[in-house]
Amino acid sequence: MNKTVISPIALAVLLLGGCSFIPTYERPEAPVPASYAQGGTASAAAASADWQDYFTDPRLQRLIETALANNRDLRVAALAIEQARAQFQIQRAAQWPSVGVGATASRAPSASTGSLTNTYSVGGVLSAWELDFFGRLGSLKEQALAQYLASEEGRKAVQVSLVAGVANGWLTLQADEELLDISRRTLATREDSLALAKMRREVGLASDLDYRQAESLAEAARATLAQQQRQRALDENGLALLLGQPLPDDIRASLAGSRLASVPAMADLPAGLPSDLLTQRPDIRQAEQQLIAANASIGAARAAFFPSITLTAQAGTASTELSDLFKSGSWAFTPTVSALLPVFNAGRNQAALDAAKAGRAIAVAQYEKAIQSAFREVSDALASQSLLAEQSRAQQAQAAAEAERLRLSDLRYQNGVASYLDLLDAQRSLFALEQAVVQVRLAQLQNQVQLYKALGGGWREVSPSGKDAS
Repeated sequence: MNKTVISPIALAVLLLGGCSFIPTYERPEAPVPASYAQGGTASAAAASADWQDYFTDPRLQRLIETALANNRDLRVAALAIEQARAQFQIQRAAQWPSVGVGATASRAPSASTGSLTNTYSVGGVLSAWELDFFGRLGSLKEQALAQYLASEEGRKAVQVSLVAGVANGWLTLQADEELLDISRRTLATREDSLALAKMRREVGLASDLDYRQAESLAEAARATLAQQQRQRALDENGLALLLGQPLPDDIRASLAGSRLASVPAMADLPAGLPSDLLTQRPDIRQAEQQLIAANASIGAARAAFFPSITLTAQAGTASTELSDLFKSGSWAFTPTVSALLPVFNAGRNQAALDAAKAGRAIAVAQYEKAIQSAFREVSDALASQSLLAEQSRAQQAQAAAEAERLRLSDLRYQNGVASYLDLLDAQRSLFALEQAVVQVRLAQLQNQVQLYKALGGGWREVSPSGKDAS
């Protein structure tokens, strides 16, 4: 009867192709409606559109490029990828043997004579190579790979937020400049009115009450101007933080006289279907990779219930005389295979499995929340589009009516038909509406930025240094 002898190396290769206890991964159902309430056609326009095609203002493009090169959050996210890649390589290397060269020297009583005998040995050593028959190391490698891919998606998500943040910051600065211009013009007008009221009071054509009312309005405009100057400085500081450096002098100078009405139009984006978000949004893809990693950790925890099989081998020479170690020493190859079956460890393996299952449940909830958050962001942006447009139209019409009302109130006051209170009320209303027109226009533009971000657009491959890899 023939017998087949399997060498330790062949056995190791056989065992490396062992089983896996990772549960079969199934993507959870998206916990959102099949379509947006505002409708939309299926499209991946936002994800495929480059930010340079969407934000066409050359100054804004320059700021975004500066932020991509210098922003510290993006730099941290890129370096996190390198760290996750190294962790994956560590887990992958654990599946392969570690081979080294070892030398030993010992002095012990001889078994035959009882006298002390020296023993010297040197050779190659394969140390405790775990044969992954039950897939523990493979599961840990799959977990590390998913975490690495999640860090890649995390960097893309940071990039999307950064591009949107710079765009919003730039639009806010332009709105600040327009509001400051309105406040300066209003203050100048009210100071002129105050001077006129003082003159009229001195000649007896106006009362002290009229003068004090004019003074109050002038000081209110001065306070508003100071408040807006402060906000302008804070907004510039916030944009500088995103850029990773101060706002360039030439771009700061170009802000003078900015009007939101002159901001280059952004392209219309079809919203698509909620299912598109699963592939378009980096943060959702990141959450799914984290779920895959949590799923793989269950495989590693299950494998811990089975024997751990390791291979140790030595090949070299030994001699009782150091000088004869490579002359008359005896050469030998001694492989050793050992298996350890866990019998009692106070429930540690079961607790590890329970923790892994709870971790997967947490990852499922986080994945579903990421989808729900994305659905809400898109829905909010879609709902705001038409309503902000209607609000802007109505406020512009109201501002035009208030401007005409102010002109008529001033004319009636000059002719003694209306009181000065009517004129002041018209001034207050027009000032408030002029500011509201700017603010709603800013909200419109920022809503377009938000929709672009919510649909997953605005990222391209960037190297760890922050430079475009394309």
